[in-house]
Amino acid sequence: MLKHHTAALFFCASLAVPFSAYAQSAPPQSVKWELQVLQDGQQIDSFTGTTAVGQARTDTHHHVVKNNVGCADKPAGDIDLQRTLTLSPVHANADDITLQIDAQETLQDSTAPVTVAGCKLPPQPRQVNAAHPGLVLKPGEWSTWQIVDKNPVLIYKVRATLATAAQ
Repeated sequence: MLKHHTAALFFCASLAVPFSAYAQSAPPQSVKWELQVLQDGQQIDSFTGTTAVGQARTDTHHHVVKNNVGCADKPAGDIDLQRTLTLSPVHANADDITLQIDAQETLQDSTAPVTVAGCKLPPQPRQVNAAHPGLVLKPGEWSTWQIVDKNPVLIYKVRATLATAAQ
């Protein structure tokens, strides 16, 4: 009886082996992308990467600034203007590429507040969070996404292409 069960098990396994090759699909398409951060029309940062469809990549960049404050207008108090992006290709083919982008920005106003006596106070940093569920791009062409419309104007300029095996 045990021989019959073992034989049946081997028979079923031998039938399943050829079909397992069909179940394995090609690895997901990878996307090579570039994101430029523009503040008031000037590029201030950039991110690049190659990420497979369905995967996500998170990068954080830091820019520490020192502001002049007080009546003596002396440098004091560092502020870490941090930028974190999570980018995930959700679709990619030769016609279009769709990216999901989540962003967290620490910004400071370009003008510092002043006291009644005219002494500079440190600018207060502010947090900006933005998410784009599906930015559709034509491969190789730049597209823009406005994050903040004023004080400062903040725009992400994005492009992507299908990555080849050599990239």
